[in-house]
Amino acid sequence: MMKYLKIIIGLFLSLTVIVSCKEDDSFEYLDAVEAPSNITALVNITQDNTGFVTIIPTGKGAVSFDVYFGDGTLEPVNVTPGEKAEHIYEEGSYELRIVGKSVSGKTTEAVQPLVVSFNPPQNLEVLIENDAAVSKQVNVTATAEFAVSYDVYFGENADDTPVSANIGDTVSYIYENAGTYTIRVVARGGAIETTEYTEEFTVTEILQPVASAPAPPARSTQDVISIFSAAYDDVAGTDYFPDWGQGSQGSSWSSFDLNGDEMLQYINLSYQGIQFGSPVDVSNMEFIHLDVWTSGDVSRIETSLISVSNGERPVWSDLTAGEWTSIDIPISAYTDQNGFTVADIHQLKFVGDPWAAGTVFIDNIYFYRAPTEVINFPINFESNNLTYTWSGFGNADFGPIPASTVNNPDPSGMNFSNTVVEIQKPAGAQVWAGASMNLSGTADFSNGTTVTMKVWSPRAGVPVLFKMEDQTSAPDGNGNPSVFVEVQATTTVANAWEELSFDLTSYNGFSTSIPYSNVIIFPDFGNMGAGEAFYFDDIEIASLKLPLNFEVSTLTYTWAGFGDPNFGPIPAATATNPDQTGLNTSATVTEIQKPTGSQVWAGASLALDGPVDFSNGTTISLKVWSPRAGVPILFKMEDTTSPPDGNGNPTVFVEVQSSTTVANSWEEITFDLTSFNGFSTDISYYNVIIFPDFGNMGAGETFYFDDIFLTN
Repeated sequence: MMKYLKIIIGLFLSLTVIVSCKEDDSFEYLDAVEAPSNITALVNITQDNTGFVTIIPTGKGAVSFDVYFGDGTLEPVNVTPGEKAEHIYEEGSYELRIVGKSVSGKTTEAVQPLVVSFNPPQNLEVLIENDAAVSKQVNVTATAEFAVSYDVYFGENADDTPVSANIGDTVSYIYENAGTYTIRVVARGGAIETTEYTEEFTVTEILQPVASAPAPPARSTQDVISIFSAAYDDVAGTDYFPDWGQGSQGSSWSSFDLNGDEMLQYINLSYQGIQFGSPVDVSNMEFIHLDVWTSGDVSRIETSLISVSNGERPVWSDLTAGEWTSIDIPISAYTDQNGFTVADIHQLKFVGDPWAAGTVFIDNIYFYRAPTEVINFPINFESNNLTYTWSGFGNADFGPIPASTVNNPDPSGMNFSNTVVEIQKPAGAQVWAGASMNLSGTADFSNGTTVTMKVWSPRAGVPVLFKMEDQTSAPDGNGNPSVFVEVQATTTVANAWEELSFDLTSYNGFSTSIPYSNVIIFPDFGNMGAGEAFYFDDIEIASLKLPLNFEVSTLTYTWAGFGDPNFGPIPAATATNPDQTGLNTSATVTEIQKPTGSQVWAGASLALDGPVDFSNGTTISLKVWSPRAGVPILFKMEDTTSPPDGNGNPTVFVEVQSSTTVANSWEEITFDLTSFNGFSTDISYYNVIIFPDFGNMGAGETFYFDDIFLTN
């Protein structure tokens, strides 16, 4: 561990703070700059009975300091950060006044007492303690009469350089290794003589987690009651550190921040409670969950539910040293104890074993039951009950980037859904910045191995990396970087929705037997953040459904032609786009030939894998390339669930006709399904049928079609 030290400089008496603002009309933008804070000074006095004092001011946000010596000298000395003010005092007591000034001219002042005496320091008292929350950190506080400052030699290195502080303030130091060290404290005043204190002190190591607890799975709001967890909404008004007299048992507590992940830290755990904002009925829940980490000085933990009406019931759980222990206690383990009720739980209590001897870290405290609604493929972010928790990562400071579900900013074209995922990539964000979300279970690849995802990007040509990790085998629950699959695709349009596909089988090491349960998206992968926002929706296993763009290489688009002169099939299949210009630059399209003499109703049909979902609209948009303008195109959908042959039921259908307007060029034509009498969004339409040049005999022409999707 890199060694560092921190000097906390305080004041002997109360601190007087006065803030004033000065305006500069020429630099209005500076008005937003705050006044300086934490104004103080490190004071040293020469040990030669001369009263020569050196004052080094410090303060957050200050660009200069005025030092008023407090001995009748009228004019202050102005210094910049790091510089010192020097002054000779007579013996006596004084009040230093230090005024810090920000770049905007705003000021903050602090008053600090100073005692100048030529007597050696007397009644030196030194308190040396191991920090209760930071491993191998030692805190030293020294007080003495006639002393101005003191030096602490921590004894870890041969060239032990002292750390100085004002008398009465606290010095903190983190050792590289635990062990016993000789700590020497030297109190200094204005006299030549100093006063020393030496102690053999044992530095202890408090281990703490280096990785977060396993991230909770996505759960419906009706299936979870959260007490402390970033993944869910916690019970309002909860007090995580109520004072039940634990201090008298040698215990203490604090909030522990692990790279932005807040967790509860219970130090020397005897017992600790959590007080809910109001009683909670957990009788519909099946388990209480919590994640506990200990270095090994706590072997087991008791978790008690406390009822308003009939007291508390405990359950003990063993802990594993040096890693997170995920505890799931059945609610029945409590209700089976003498008819205990869980309809009015208002407190939790934790007890450590051995008593008041070790530290635990606790996260993700919640009640839950078997899911009534889960997050798994397909994911469309439209459920009002589910919590879609996205965890951003890779900001410029290695913290999280913004990632959450939001209203669709552009309900048009291929995506009219209400809710989508927004991932912002702030300026300077890491090239690997992205966001992850846990599925409720593991991904099921029985229906395919290609993932499709709708993407809205502010630019074309943006690389998007899709990744899934095996979360089940990772001890920290945030995904196992050694067990994953990742595939990259690139956007082709700007400021519009499009569908990208990711063939998982193209990644060496992918296996359908691996329990992938963590979904991760990296927008603009490989490039530093440029302050842009990207949107994503409808993450699912590819299938034959609307929208159809014919670009998923792992799908088989089987078109069945019909209406040849001999009543046989006409040629119909996917083909390379013959004209990758203008409105349609995609690689693959559908080609339907209408040979000379083919029937007026000749066309081709494609069976979908499931019924059409009309949540995105009731108008079909279809890109068409025709050798002539004015060609009638009939679009039809049939219900294939009724006939035994599965080829469509001609008595349950919807059909709408439109016409081309240009020749030898791509155009987009639409078909308003609601214009057909008998159309209903409740009917299960499975069969898509296209009739080129409907109503006319075949003339040996070829037609191309692409991007069949629903729109409003």
